[in-house]
Amino acid sequence: MAFKLSDISVSRRDKPPIITIYGPPGIGKTSFAAQAPNPVFIQCEEGEGILPINSFPVIKTFDQIIEAFGVLVQEDHGFRTAVVDTTSSLEPLIWNHACRVNNKSSIEDFGYGKGYIEAMEYWNMLVSATKILRDKGMIVILLAHSDIIRLDPPDNEPYDRYQIKLHKRAFQLLYEQSDIIGFANNKPYIKKVKEGQKESRQAIQMEGRMLNLVEKPAFIAKNRYDLPEQIPFPKEGSWDELAKAMHETAPQINLSGD
Repeated sequence: MAFKLSDISVSRRDKPPIITIYGPPGIGKTSFAAQAPNPVFIQCEEGEGILPINSFPVIKTFDQIIEAFGVLVQEDHGFRTAVVDTTSSLEPLIWNHACRVNNKSSIEDFGYGKGYIEAMEYWNMLVSATKILRDKGMIVILLAHSDIIRLDPPDNEPYDRYQIKLHKRAFQLLYEQSDIIGFANNKPYIKKVKEGQKESRQAIQMEGRMLNLVEKPAFIAKNRYDLPEQIPFPKEGSWDELAKAMHETAPQINLSGD
């Protein structure tokens, strides 16, 4: 088939997003996902607390998470959002699966870095499953823990940065495939403190939780919808804040419960 100029048409992204939210423990990641439209959780760790959520039994193997995705793809249901809680806890299950398939006792037994390359086959399977759900009309939320890594750029001084707690290969895949990556954290109030002749800056209290949606040197973040740099991330209503921001910049994508 040969393309012609008449084949060109105007298109826009109107499928539900794949969203990755990461941050420190207790910041409200699970509460955020629970506020999404009619969510169902695929839990890879205990920790939902007292939240009343619809959830598959806690995932113990990689095969089980693929089976859970298969159920959501193949069976009729009213769920609008699929939540993986968390990818950081899913990663060891993927490593265990790669080891079992290849008759290895640990991910390091493959040889230098080879085990993590082998694991990418299963990470790609997971990403493919999220895209199938997205094409089915479901929002997909991937929750993750945060980590602090040391960067040593060739053109600048070393510095620390918040990042998703995953091996670098898995992180890069989720970074590329996610439509939104939000870093949830408390916003510190910084005060100058003077001790004798020496002055320092100290975080003395927290001003409120924020969801950062645009990358900065201090943390990883991104979005494909021209969303604001950050939005409030309260315990209740944080999803509404994202839905409102999305409505202003990409009204064709409905993140509300309507």
